[in-house]
Amino acid sequence: MAADLPEASRRLLEAVPGLDTEIRFFPDGTKTAADAAKAIGCPVSAIVKSLVFVVITGEKEESVVALVPGDLLLDTDKLANVAGADHSRKASLDEVRQATGYAAGGTPPFGHANTLRVFADESLTRNDPVWAAGGTPTTVFPISVADLDLLASPIWADISRY
Repeated sequence: MAADLPEASRRLLEAVPGLDTEIRFFPDGTKTAADAAKAIGCPVSAIVKSLVFVVITGEKEESVVALVPGDLLLDTDKLANVAGADHSRKASLDEVRQATGYAAGGTPPFGHANTLRVFADESLTRNDPVWAAGGTPTTVFPISVADLDLLASPIWADISRY
């Protein structure tokens, strides 16, 4: 099974040996939360969006990952506040790849190329399991909220808005 997966998905499995799940491939893509929910057959709220943002304090910039349910939007002011920053901005496509080792649209919640702070919206706990990107815009995997917490080690906070 793993040999049939895209290279980025295999890299995720190698980076997180404790990940006990099956990465599923959807050739038509799961780039958006709605696309993923439709392909999987789950509520949009069960999709974990792994969003890479840059939090900025003075001259210092730090890439972080925000985990938000698919039916909500990230509140960038809340993220900056929880991260102890002045403000935040969406990372560029190059910054996403440099920080995580994965392309935007396929970024998993953990297993990144660099150690990043991860923030998770508390409303992700509405569904169990949840579904996250498996390294590419065409791969996803189910994971329990407990395992997501264990493997991503996020700071749980209210970081979303409708």
